[in-house]
Amino acid sequence: MAGKFEIYEDKRGKHRFRLKAGNGEIIAVGESYDSKSAAQKGVESVKKNAPTAEVKEIPTDKS
Repeated sequence: MAGKFEIYEDKRGKHRFRLKAGNGEIIAVGESYDSKSAAQKGVESVKKNAPTAEVKEIPTDKS
């Protein structure tokens, strides 16, 4: 089963999206948006930019 994006309204009435793996596990969550269309644009941005996104390790600040 393929992964899927879900767009939903949270308890505060804001719109969010999450990405679920094929097994139903949530693997990514977007920020809150004021409108459903803005959340949809967030999904499209992830789809467009993620395939070429660099994975960068950030060192832990031990101070």
